[in-house]
Amino acid sequence: MRRPIIGLTTLLVLVTGGLAGCSGEESQDTVVAFLNGWKSGDLSKVGFVTADGGKISSADVLTGIKDFYGDLKDQPLAVSVAGDPKTTGDIATTPIDLKWTLPGNVKWEYKSSVQMTKRSGDGWQVIWEPAVLHPTLERGEKFRLRRVAAERGTILDASGKALIGPQKVVTIGVSPEKIKDLKSLSGSLTAAFKKVSVDVDVAGLKERVGKADPGAFLELVTLRRADYDKIRDAVRPLPGTVFREETRQLAPTRVFARALLGTVDPATKEDLDKRPEELTAGDQVGHGGLQGKYDPVLRGTPGLSVVVSAEAADESVQDEPVFTAKPVAGKNIKITLDTATQNAADQALVAEKQPSSMVALRISDGAVLAVANGPDAGGVNTALTGQVPPGSTYKMVSAYGLLASAKVTADSTVNCPKTVTVDGRTFKNSHDEELGKVPFHVDFAKSCNTAFAGLAPKLGAEGLASASSALGIGGGWNIGIDAYTGKVSDGATGPELAAATFGQGSTAVSPISMAAATAAVAKGGFQPPKLVLDPAPAAAGPTTALDPNAVTALRSMMREVVTGGTGTALKSVPGKPVYGKTGTAEFAEGSDATHSWFIGYQGDVAFAVMVQKGGAGAEAAVPIVKRFLTTLNR
Repeated sequence: MRRPIIGLTTLLVLVTGGLAGCSGEESQDTVVAFLNGWKSGDLSKVGFVTADGGKISSADVLTGIKDFYGDLKDQPLAVSVAGDPKTTGDIATTPIDLKWTLPGNVKWEYKSSVQMTKRSGDGWQVIWEPAVLHPTLERGEKFRLRRVAAERGTILDASGKALIGPQKVVTIGVSPEKIKDLKSLSGSLTAAFKKVSVDVDVAGLKERVGKADPGAFLELVTLRRADYDKIRDAVRPLPGTVFREETRQLAPTRVFARALLGTVDPATKEDLDKRPEELTAGDQVGHGGLQGKYDPVLRGTPGLSVVVSAEAADESVQDEPVFTAKPVAGKNIKITLDTATQNAADQALVAEKQPSSMVALRISDGAVLAVANGPDAGGVNTALTGQVPPGSTYKMVSAYGLLASAKVTADSTVNCPKTVTVDGRTFKNSHDEELGKVPFHVDFAKSCNTAFAGLAPKLGAEGLASASSALGIGGGWNIGIDAYTGKVSDGATGPELAAATFGQGSTAVSPISMAAATAAVAKGGFQPPKLVLDPAPAAAGPTTALDPNAVTALRSMMREVVTGGTGTALKSVPGKPVYGKTGTAEFAEGSDATHSWFIGYQGDVAFAVMVQKGGAGAEAAVPIVKRFLTTLNR
């Protein structure tokens, strides 16, 4: 039996205007008195008999009416006379209209009738029977409300192919009454879950079991059928395990753009508390990512069915639908994600043990092709919403500002000392490297911090802000879901400006903001990245033309990073030439830990990779890019 819907306050409105002028017959007066008494809850002025002619009190009639309401007891109802009475001997029949307002402002209208009989000495008496409320209603039955689920919309790629589809899953749980040895069970489950690379915390299982009912189903994890089958023989025989099979709407793989797409799951208590008028227990609800943000669009509008229900002797429920408001199917969401690129990005992050993120864009039109977070990041979407220092990848932005303002050229000699001191603060290079006086393109390829710190006064705070804005950093672009576009340091002091010039200081970015900036350099102009195509977001953001001479020189410098600089591990990847910039970002005062970055492009694909606490860019980010491009170019 589906769960009924309850709520709202009952209002019984009787529309009897014009009735007194229709006829002077006493039966009409009796109908008026009945309807008015129904409205007020006082039927004492009306006499009643049953269908077999027996007496019945007005109080019992009122109680009967309320009992028959069932799930409609709190729903507004309007009743009115629908025509003149028809009298045959001592029997008069008056048609009436009933108009219910159901949840969601759904209107249900139908006709019924009130029959009366004239008895000597008592005048007209209303013949009370359930059919007064509805022609099909019989004794022992009630109105029940049933939700009719709407077909949920799905998420499509740009070609219209569904990225989400039905997948068979198995939920593995335990039942306290079946457990023989909890410690042994916990150990065996942990070992089994590791075989499918699923980390399930069973440390709190003892406490859960102690608080649960003996026959409870304590859920541990839900696995796709293919993953479950790999460990079926290991978990099925364990005393205490229980299983539940169902079908859910899922992405092609467990990791496929998981944080971006979100999940669809049964409504939680929090969902029900926040949206009591919209959701009921058992509803499927989007959580996180696109499924969560666009849940009202994807869910559609559930239908509503009124049934006449009676509990039979065997306690089974017999339902007879008397009204149905059809559900409205949810709408699909169309996004730019590309399955092959997304799979390549997901696979590239699998081997990385540290939290990592990657975004890939199509340079020609700004379409987001992949949004990956790993390993097993769940709903944490650092690729779009992370706010971290960019490290030396920001030298691409600073270099553009210096080149576009003609402060330097790619061949200008710029000193790269071992250290440089700005207003008492000392800056140094990775591994205490010292290049000496070399061309600016060499400083860039070798990622010399001191060279950029020395150039900071030439660039200036305004120059840094202008270059950042031109490449979309901190812009107002909108991809249809939360994304951090970045924040640029104000460069208010000499040390802050020096640090910001090579991606330290208070500048913060996300992988998508750096991927978009990289795509701008590759294209020759910034265009806002786009992800959600339908419904298209408002205020996608402005485009910006870049200085052609500056980007030509900068592209050559980014190519040198790969051919002879800090990104040489990418020289041998298949496909077209790779351009890029490594980055090592300090993020905590007094800590040697750093985030590892790489930004770059190949052909029509720009990308940004960030590995939290991954060390230098060449140590963690570059190998990920190598795996990504190798897979993508197979």
